[in-house]
Amino acid sequence: MEWIKEKLGFGTAKKNIILVGPPGSGKGTQAPVIKEKYNLCHLATGDLLRAAVAAGTDMGKKAKAVMEAGGLVSDDIVIGIIKENIKTPECAKGFILDGFPRTVKQAEALDEMLVAEKAGTLSAVIEFKIPDEVLVERICGRLVHAASGRSYHEKFAPPKVPGKDDITGEPLMKRKDDNEQTLKSRLGAFHDQTKPVVDYYSKKGLYAPIDANQQSDTVKAAIAAILSK
Repeated sequence: MEWIKEKLGFGTAKKNIILVGPPGSGKGTQAPVIKEKYNLCHLATGDLLRAAVAAGTDMGKKAKAVMEAGGLVSDDIVIGIIKENIKTPECAKGFILDGFPRTVKQAEALDEMLVAEKAGTLSAVIEFKIPDEVLVERICGRLVHAASGRSYHEKFAPPKVPGKDDITGEPLMKRKDDNEQTLKSRLGAFHDQTKPVVDYYSKKGLYAPIDANQQSDTVKAAIAAILSK
């Protein structure tokens, strides 16, 4: 009987998770771990937009027109692209949403879309909490191999040869925005923007903060404890 229910999609609660956290907080490290453990799809909104434009989907065409006109992609388009993705087989067991929602209005629109699409409810909203000064150190020391995207860190994960990619020997670069002044400004904006969204999900009993300023395995265990409930 249980396998029949599973075939028909009954009794199989999806895991729909939102990850909240500033750049460098560790979301990029933990998202693949969560994805593999629970067989979820990872929806990072920036990547989704680029993929939709490249694939020429209906929403991708709308997004491309807006971006080419120099405008900001609307919430409706972003929600539409998320909707396109959660219908794919990869998202059958649920999703990890990263980079959205950023406002309460977006959170409300996401809730409405999930109900309308019968895509399950949210399981948890996990915030990666970490002191700003730690993030500044993490990000300002970041080095990137432009062609492959491989990343290093001057202090925490240095290349074998200073300033050179381990694989190709090509020069590493620093991203233009990876400087203290820009980062502090971005972090201030992130905190101002995030608090109302966190409060919104907290009232729904979905919010779960974790201390992300710990070893990766400790953070992984904290996430596993939240998602086991």
